[in-house]
Order: sequence, then structure tokens, then C-alpha cells
Amino acid sequence: MSELPEIIERFRRSPELLAVALTGVFGEEEDFAPAPGKWSIRQIVAHLADAEIVFAHRFRQVIAEENPTLVAFDQDAWARNLDYTRRKPKASLESFRRTRAENHELLKELPESAFARTGNHSERGPLTLRRMVELAAEHAESHARQAQAIRQAYKEAKASK
Repeated sequence: MSELPEIIERFRRSPELLAVALTGVFGEEEDFAPAPGKWSIRQIVAHLADAEIVFAHRFRQVIAEENPTLVAFDQDAWARNLDYTRRKPKASLESFRRTRAENHELLKELPESAFARTGNHSERGPLTLRRMVELAAEHAESHARQAQAIRQAYKEAKASK
């Protein structure tokens, strides 16, 4: 039996894991960075919103084209030049949710054979659509855990003052 339905379900539900991790975040907690050079919750959510747009493009390339080139992006340059420190977390979360839902709608009806299609990532090399969906799910899950850890660090920093 294929694990594909499970992967697609993880992909679909990961924005909700993030939303739960962010419940009650506001004010200075949004901008707390656990260490110099580390991202805040505000920056993480902006990153997820933008990364989902990149995934949307890559999914469509792999589905529509024959072995397209999937160009890597510099996430730190995006964070800096797209001003992640000023983006509103609620708006970023909604953008992430909406784009992820649109991506899910595209993916859920594809035949299983479509998930074997490949693209050539400029840093990772060949990737199947299946692996890309899995990576997108893992990406959001990882950042949800990171947001939880930042919240814990924020609470500890507040308690020690």
C-alpha cells in the first residue's frame, strides 16, 4: 500500500500545526529571537508563506514540464530584502494556509503516477513530486516545532528577568 495518501494528509494539515503553535502569540513574543542571528516567530511565518509560493511554482513545473530545473532561493536574502521583520504574522499565516490549501487541491486529485515525475533542483539534484510534497510537509512541521521552542525560550527569558 502506498504511503502517498498519508504524505498528502500531512502536507494538508501542517498549517494547522503551525496555527496551534502560534495560538496566543502577540506583541514582543512575535519578535523574540532566541539567539543573535536566529529568526523570530514573525520571520518564520513570513518565510513559510513565501516558501509555499515557491513550492506552488515547483509543483506546477514538475507536473506540467519534462524534468524542469528547480532553482534554489536564498532564504536569508528573502528574509532581509522582503522585510520579514515587518510582516504581520496573522497575514503571513493566512497566506501560508491559503496557498497550501490551493496546492493541496492541485495535488490530491493527481494520479499516483504523477508523483513519480521529477525536476532537477539546482542544489539537491533530482527530486520527485512525491519527495517535494514530503519535504514541504516536513518543512512546515519543523518550523511549527521551532516556533514552539521559541515560545518556550521567550517564557524562560521573561521568567528570569
